[in-house]
Amino acid sequence: MDRNTAEPRVDSLPGPQSSEWVEYHHETAAPSTYVYDFVWDITEDAIGPFCTDADGNVLLDFTCHVAASPLGYNNPKVLDRADEFDMVDPLKIAGQDFYVSTGGSPDETSLPGPAHLMDRLTDITSHYDFDTVFLSNSGAEAVENAMKICYDNCETPKYGITFDGAFHGRTLGALSLNRSKSVYRRKFPELSGIHDVEYSEAGVERLRSKLDADTGHIPPEEVAFLILEPIQGEGGYRVPSPEFLSAVDDLCREHDIPIIADEIQSGAGRTGEMWAVDHYDIEPDVITSAKALRVGATISRSDIFPSETSRLSSTWGAGDILGSMRGALTLAAIEDHDLLDNAAEKGTYFMDRLREVSADHQLVEDVRGLGLMIALEFDTADRRDAVMETALQHGLLTLGCGQKSLRLLPPLDVTERELELCLDILDSVFTEVADPVASA
Repeated sequence: MDRNTAEPRVDSLPGPQSSEWVEYHHETAAPSTYVYDFVWDITEDAIGPFCTDADGNVLLDFTCHVAASPLGYNNPKVLDRADEFDMVDPLKIAGQDFYVSTGGSPDETSLPGPAHLMDRLTDITSHYDFDTVFLSNSGAEAVENAMKICYDNCETPKYGITFDGAFHGRTLGALSLNRSKSVYRRKFPELSGIHDVEYSEAGVERLRSKLDADTGHIPPEEVAFLILEPIQGEGGYRVPSPEFLSAVDDLCREHDIPIIADEIQSGAGRTGEMWAVDHYDIEPDVITSAKALRVGATISRSDIFPSETSRLSSTWGAGDILGSMRGALTLAAIEDHDLLDNAAEKGTYFMDRLREVSADHQLVEDVRGLGLMIALEFDTADRRDAVMETALQHGLLTLGCGQKSLRLLPPLDVTERELELCLDILDSVFTEVADPVASA
């Protein structure tokens, strides 16, 4: 498959082979949030945003696996380096109990390992004075450990602050922070002391009242952390105002409350900066990352991390040899190939063109985003769902978020041609959804 000439091509979705794979999968799989009956065939051609399903359909994937594959499929910027690695077994070791070398000395080895990934992460967060990393298996674990180090760092930990619309993971502790959909928390016990406010300047003012020494009911010294997504993901790709995040920072500095920036979806170059918080006047005390890194990471300062060795939790995080290597190589590719600039420039171009295309139809109420983290908000949830399903039939993979928004996550090295392919599909889809009878 030639990325420069590839185009979406769909006969039928799902086809018979895909349907067979889906049925086989669900014979033993627990219920989960599968969006489509789309089955990627890993033995067939795939490059950049293009992939092939089990029936030979070619899809334009503008989900990047919810930002977990920031450079798309089989990107040579990563694979060419990873090909130097002769596969070994096990590829995962007990990384909080043992160490791993990739040959020679740390400075001489040609391939990065977990320690190199941690070193790179402290380098790209050095402007926040971060110097310590804990690797784990997933974004949810990264959030769990962020909470743990903040609770441990607080002399009298009793409270945590989250925001309306937040999504921070599906493990039991992280569920207590979610405020996007009630289904995520229903029937599960929750951490006590978690308060929520609006994701806005009004919410900051309400929090200020809650923390006020004379009129409030939350002692600031008992607040272990405030956690936020610099751009809300599952909650609808809500892009905050600079004034809002600046007010959050001022309030937390006033009361010495640590800020956890959940960058699991927005980090690693997705917004045109390495971290979404880099766009704003706010200084986090902890950053959580995953997805693009292939492993989870909790990044902070050594004075916030506990000194005791058994306070954090992960069996395999720092021992995921291949995941850590891919994560380090991805960060190197972002820097070496100026992909932050590409994400910023192409993101501006894409949003401008999305507004142009949307203006010809009466479906889209808002186009918003930062870099290549972009959402279209529709007039109704049903319309959003119809656009998402119809786009799939045209060979374009997208994802919903919020109540009635559609998210678009092209690879960080996306080209103008690939963006125009997406725009052409959406233009046709908008026409079909707006007037299905005429389109038929």
